[in-house]
Amino acid sequence: MGRIANTWQLAKVSWAVLRQDRELLLIPVLSFVSSLVVLGALLVPTLAVLDTSAGEDQSNPALAVIGIVAVLALSIISVFFNGALVAGAYERMSGGDPTVSSAMRRAMARLGGLLPWALLTATVGLVLQAIRERAGFLGDMMTRLAGAAWDVVTFLVVPAIVIGENSAVDGLKQSGSLLKQTWGENLAARVGFGLLGMLAMIPAVLVIALTGALGGVALAAGIVVAVLYVALVVVVMTALNAVFQTALYLYATTGSVPNGYENSSLRNSFSRR
Repeated sequence: MGRIANTWQLAKVSWAVLRQDRELLLIPVLSFVSSLVVLGALLVPTLAVLDTSAGEDQSNPALAVIGIVAVLALSIISVFFNGALVAGAYERMSGGDPTVSSAMRRAMARLGGLLPWALLTATVGLVLQAIRERAGFLGDMMTRLAGAAWDVVTFLVVPAIVIGENSAVDGLKQSGSLLKQTWGENLAARVGFGLLGMLAMIPAVLVIALTGALGGVALAAGIVVAVLYVALVVVVMTALNAVFQTALYLYATTGSVPNGYENSSLRNSFSRR
């Protein structure tokens, strides 16, 4: 219960920090729109390939190439906008007054580190997925564990690139080093943020369940409301996660609690060995 309370308290503090710059919530929206644009641009060549491969074996190399391009492009978008969120949170915690423009400019300035990192992490994901598809039950479980371990080790890579101005490789090394040097309830906090997001989705499920009993127009309206609500939750949780990442990185590298977290339990998230 103590860890759950700690996670809830950190989430509230992170929201209090984010609330000072609510315009930063536009960044996850821009990320989503950019992803839709990329997928839309890839739709035409995908349909063309499907037309020419009608009646043929479904293992079409062209489709595989388009799929890889899509994964790499979406990874670049995700990492870049995550970097922009971290940049905005860092500016606020450093005493500044961030805007979407200032956050994007800092992320753009660190594109030399963010772009290679996006390609590297996407490649790792593709390799793990390929192994998972060809492995049995035990192999599938092992690759999922490897993926989870990768997520843990790389949790602070984007802040290391944006704030620490490291390269992708050096950012990975620093993220791993910080994980070894500092330990505590950070993993519980990360899992807790995920659980909070799942709990926040419950109202959407209830809306669909209630309107589903009525059917017709009510169900259609319920689905629209639920989808919009889920989108809002995803946007907020994405931004909160980036704020939390930034705070953890600053505390882990400086030993000082960043602005906005003075009265929080952040020290319990990275307890020094």
